[in-house]
Amino acid sequence: MSRPDITRVPLARRQITGRLHAIESCGTVDGPGIRTVIFLQGCRLACRFCHNPDTWNLNGGRSASVEDLLREVVRYRTYHKASGGGVTLSGGDPLAQPEFARQVLLALRDTGIHSALDTSGGRPLEVTGPVVDAADMVLLDIKHTDPERHQWLTGVSIDYSLATGDHLAATGKRVWIRHVVIPGITDGDEHFELFAALMKRWPNVERIDLLPYHTMHLEKWTALGKCNPLEGTPPADPAALDRGRRILRDRGLPVV
Repeated sequence: MSRPDITRVPLARRQITGRLHAIESCGTVDGPGIRTVIFLQGCRLACRFCHNPDTWNLNGGRSASVEDLLREVVRYRTYHKASGGGVTLSGGDPLAQPEFARQVLLALRDTGIHSALDTSGGRPLEVTGPVVDAADMVLLDIKHTDPERHQWLTGVSIDYSLATGDHLAATGKRVWIRHVVIPGITDGDEHFELFAALMKRWPNVERIDLLPYHTMHLEKWTALGKCNPLEGTPPADPAALDRGRRILRDRGLPVV
């Protein structure tokens, strides 16, 4: 099987550089099929349950060009094709480097490689719109449904994520939703009902993943000299996850 020809990507696009955190060669949980996951450096949020706080600093990681990333990605094209996979742009949050993220996504489109963008949409729509439009699909991470709790949990307004979700619905973009179930914060029946109502607002959502909160991130926070506000919060109760999934299914939503 021949590899995609990266020379199809305009030279000016290939030479654009950004900050890279890491690359996972063959991921299976960040979109359909086997995927190469590109973790960009930087995030404008400060989620209290973040498992990658080392990605927050936009000046961290290393410099990489669009061409550098393409040359890495095409090595795994056989796996992408055989599994219906592709490349997922994650972070951090790729929207911390919106123009670089957009150029990477456009380059993937130029070479015929399926792309997914993993983001919370937590920036103004004039920033998020051009980036999500360049992706084949979006993995939209919804942090909370209540404006005050969302601000407390992430440090940013919920309005940005809602505007991004509305834009994705208006354009008919493929969307998978991710939502972390945190004890005492996002695991109550009332919360799941509000979350279900929000999901009904976006008919283009193909899949909803309720993800269990875990405590494995605490070591990273400690190593970075950060005090985690959720220290002492236990891992998610499987029964709460089951309740949430049942509530969503009962409302006809595509929960996994």
